[in-house]
Amino acid sequence: MSRTITARAGRRAAGGGANRWAVLVVLCVSLLLVALDATILHVAVPSLTEDLRPGSTELLWIVDAYPLVCASLLILFGTLGDRVGRRRVLLLGYGIFGLASAVAALATEPWVLIAARALLGVGGAMIMPATLSIIRTVFPDRRERATAIGIWTAVAAIGAAAGPVLGGFLVEHYWWGSVFLINIPLMALILPLARRLLPESRGSAEGPWDVLGALMAAAGVLGCVLGVKRAGAGEPLLSALTAGPLLAGALLLVLFVRRQRRRPHPLIDMRLFSRAAFTTSVGCIVLAMLALVGLELIAVQYLQLVLGLTPLETGLRLLPLTFAAMAAGATGSYTLRRIGPRRMVGWGFLLTAGAVLLLTFMGQHDRPLLLTVGFVLLGFGLQTTLFSAYESMLSEAPPRSAGGAAAIGETSYQLGAGMGIALLGSVMNAAYAPGLAGVPGVPAEASGAAANSLGEAYQVADRLGGAAGQALHTAARHAFVDGLHLTLFVSAGLLLAGAAMALRLPRVMECPVDVEAAVEEAAAEAAAKVAAPRAPLPESRPAAGRDGAAAVPLVPGQPATSPADQLPPAVPRPAPCPAPRPEPGPAEPMTGAATRGH
Repeated sequence: MSRTITARAGRRAAGGGANRWAVLVVLCVSLLLVALDATILHVAVPSLTEDLRPGSTELLWIVDAYPLVCASLLILFGTLGDRVGRRRVLLLGYGIFGLASAVAALATEPWVLIAARALLGVGGAMIMPATLSIIRTVFPDRRERATAIGIWTAVAAIGAAAGPVLGGFLVEHYWWGSVFLINIPLMALILPLARRLLPESRGSAEGPWDVLGALMAAAGVLGCVLGVKRAGAGEPLLSALTAGPLLAGALLLVLFVRRQRRRPHPLIDMRLFSRAAFTTSVGCIVLAMLALVGLELIAVQYLQLVLGLTPLETGLRLLPLTFAAMAAGATGSYTLRRIGPRRMVGWGFLLTAGAVLLLTFMGQHDRPLLLTVGFVLLGFGLQTTLFSAYESMLSEAPPRSAGGAAAIGETSYQLGAGMGIALLGSVMNAAYAPGLAGVPGVPAEASGAAANSLGEAYQVADRLGGAAGQALHTAARHAFVDGLHLTLFVSAGLLLAGAAMALRLPRVMECPVDVEAAVEEAAAEAAAKVAAPRAPLPESRPAAGRDGAAAVPLVPGQPATSPADQLPPAVPRPAPCPAPRPEPGPAEPMTGAATRGH
């Protein structure tokens, strides 16, 4: 068993008690910028379309270049940070992100904006896994790390939800380029702070870095995400533009996994997936994001196109979801210690499913109280699930593989988001389109065009005018709401499947300690209290103790025993975080994460 470290030793390694919280602030601010850029552009699309006049394909790439490039490079840069230094990769990502933001803000041609968005994806892929892996290193004590991850996940939710609000405000008062320009002063502020505060950390540097494997992973994820996004945009699943990237990406990922299993020094230790808690946590992240992003997309369309709210009003309506997510992140560490990962993830999924079913009462007219309650429950439930899943996943990975584990989590996040748009969008379209067939007075060609989306249906209805236009407008609204209800029921089913999946997680949150280091610390403290030097331990031949530790006699004349069998009263025993015992009882074998040596 590789040795774990105590909370006190971890604080010394991190550079002091208070400094690690300053490090967390820097990491959260950088994550906030990356999360904002994922959604802030959505409300600026009409304005930049009027200014740059991009074609339909160019507009699609302007929106999708950032998440596609970011998702595909997460594994590459996450494992590179393990090898060359996570702080180094993070600082380089800051510089690239700031430069790309300036280019995007000043773009005068569509292709320039597409290139800038792709470069933003490169910077984001360097920042996101580095923030999580540095948290894994700076907070070795699991209880403090749970608090840090709770704050980290809450900031990610804040960034994603605040993007439309901030973007709507900037577009209304300035111009579309301002949604990128705000990144530059923040990056100029955070870069010197990061250089001063962030510690450097690395994982295992044994063997050469697998460049070919990293490129295979990048191309495989890119193909899968691109295919999923095209399916979500309405492309037929069996078309060459959808099935081709999906199959190529899946094949490359299979080859990547086989390559990693054969290599003596792999980029990602595939043995992580043999741990039920790690695999289950990754699956829960995918399901949670699948539900969240698909529901957010449909909710935005409902608020704007059915209820007639402006982009800024829509963003404000979604603020309760953000505040609930913040509350879940702030209380997540305490809740996790009290009820454990299994119940926390499971109850989070059940609460979210209940919120989704409550939202099925949405109809043709505005019901602010219903929406507020539904969004609060949705935000709290999903954030609870994501927090516990991320914490369990990261705690299952050894520190040397923190970058790779973080990259797996972030890639799962991106894949879940893309799958949510594709799956729930397809369900929505399948329920929406039949409702527009056979509308009285509407030609078949107009009905076909209106079936593409609710926004296009409104445009067709305006062109038709008269009774036919009004009939199409009403039919489209009713069909959209009916499709929304079906989509919510499907989403609730997926969330219930996630609750069942959570049964494979551990019951309690384990907090391993380094028994030998704890014995030494307790003995030193006892010696200092009595102002007498500690008697030297007699030499004896090591005997095999529990957990593979060498047995050491603590009292002269007594037989050699394992350090875990002779813990002084001041040393906390290996115990679940929810209920640490102040007094030592009979020795217990360490289980779960403790036996794997975090």
